[in-house]
Amino acid sequence: MDIDKINKKPKHSFTAKLFHWGFVVIFIYGISKQVDDINQLADISLLKSEIIFAALMIFLLLIRYIYMSKTQVSSLPEDTSIFQKRAAKVVHLSLYINLAAIPFTGLLIGIFYWMGLNGWIIELSVTLHEFSISTIYWFIAIHVAAAIYHRFKNDGVWSSMVPVLKESKKSND
Repeated sequence: MDIDKINKKPKHSFTAKLFHWGFVVIFIYGISKQVDDINQLADISLLKSEIIFAALMIFLLLIRYIYMSKTQVSSLPEDTSIFQKRAAKVVHLSLYINLAAIPFTGLLIGIFYWMGLNGWIIELSVTLHEFSISTIYWFIAIHVAAAIYHRFKNDGVWSSMVPVLKESKKSND
C-alpha cells in the first residue's frame, strides 16, 4: 500500500472514537457489576440502579448507532473483498444487537422481578440475557481478531480507530 492511500484513508472522528472506547468502558463496568443471583434484586436500591444503568445504556447505544450510521464511513480499503465487507457488517450489526439485547433483557428481568412475576417469563428473560452475554463475547473476539489482522495488514483500518500502536506509513518502492 502506498503512503498516499494511507494518508487519504478516512479517519473516524473524535466522537466516533469516544463512542467506541466509551462503550468498551461501559461494557466492562456492566460486566463487573453484574448481578450474580436474581434475588439480589430484592434490594430496591440495587434494582433501581440496574434499571437506570440499563436504560442509560440503551439510550447511549441508540445515539451511538444514529451518529455512526449517519456520519461515519467504513475504514476498509476499497479493494477489500465483498466477503470481508459483508462479514464486517454482520459482526458490527451483531455487536449492536447484543449490546442492545443485554440491557433490554436486563430491564425485563428487573421489571418482572419488581412486579413479582415468577416462572417461565423470568426464566426466558434470564436465558435470553445470558445468551446475549455469551454471544457478545464471541463477536468481541472476532472484532478484536479482525482489528489485529488489519494492524498486521497495515491497511489503515487499525489506525482509524485505535489510538495506540499506529500503523507505519510504508510505500511500495
